[in-house]
Amino acid sequence: MPKEVSVSPRVQGLLLMLCAAALIAVTSLMAKALGRGLGGPELHPAQISAGRFCFAFATLIPVLLWARPSFRGAPWCVHVGRSFFGWIGVSFLFAAAAQMPLADANAISFLSPIVAMALSIPFLGEKVGPKRWSAAALSLFGALVLTRPGTEAFQPAAVLALLSAFFMGIEVIFIKKLSNGEPPLRILAINNGIGAAISVSVASFFWIAPSQSQWFLLIALGMTMVTAQFCFILSMKRADASFVIPILYATPVFAALYDFAVFDQPLTILSVIGIAIIVTGALILVRRERAAKLRAQAQEE
Repeated sequence: MPKEVSVSPRVQGLLLMLCAAALIAVTSLMAKALGRGLGGPELHPAQISAGRFCFAFATLIPVLLWARPSFRGAPWCVHVGRSFFGWIGVSFLFAAAAQMPLADANAISFLSPIVAMALSIPFLGEKVGPKRWSAAALSLFGALVLTRPGTEAFQPAAVLALLSAFFMGIEVIFIKKLSNGEPPLRILAINNGIGAAISVSVASFFWIAPSQSQWFLLIALGMTMVTAQFCFILSMKRADASFVIPILYATPVFAALYDFAVFDQPLTILSVIGIAIIVTGALILVRRERAAKLRAQAQEE
């Protein structure tokens, strides 16, 4: 009998988070293909995000029917806020992805923890020390390297990616409010359900009949995103957040590979430098936030 090989929970968590990063990059690739009119007409970002939320929610329905989670007592105002700002952030990211290199768009969107850090001071009463501000400044410098405002290399689409980071940062504040007591499946179901309702309402003003291949991409987009969300949740359950969260910052690497393979979009040296600076600052910020959380827990005990 062959000896069974056991994989430690930490390694499982790492692999699951790596899968989440790869799948998130796939969703931006699909959004770029749909926004560029690959296989049909150019679709509006609002229509693309409607496909993302609607088909993600449809994918969840069999799971919800089997698990039958309770929705009694859910903090609906917080869920609505999270879903609304998440939908705006995703829509701006999809708009940026259609017009600029995927790696750049994804990297700029990772400025969202900085927005969340700044907003956590007035809304969550958190204290932010000089080391966290320094990490934020480092990531912002990386964004300047990427976008190069005031030069001929400036990409107007970068503004869309920055708006995406801003609104996703607001979403993180709501997620923090939900993370303490809300079951993960309920968070997923409510988020995608509300997101579907909002996105369909807005997309109706920009509706263009997709081709058959584009319908396939829209369905795949929703299914891929909810699979990425599941991988993220499972990863967080199997390993400590401080160990697995940094792996998520591999998303721009996957995005660059996909962009080159499908759209023949090469990475420039300045893009590599800018992405590296943003990711470094974000990783420092993640570590400092984790340390601050552990200190707060120790004081409570």
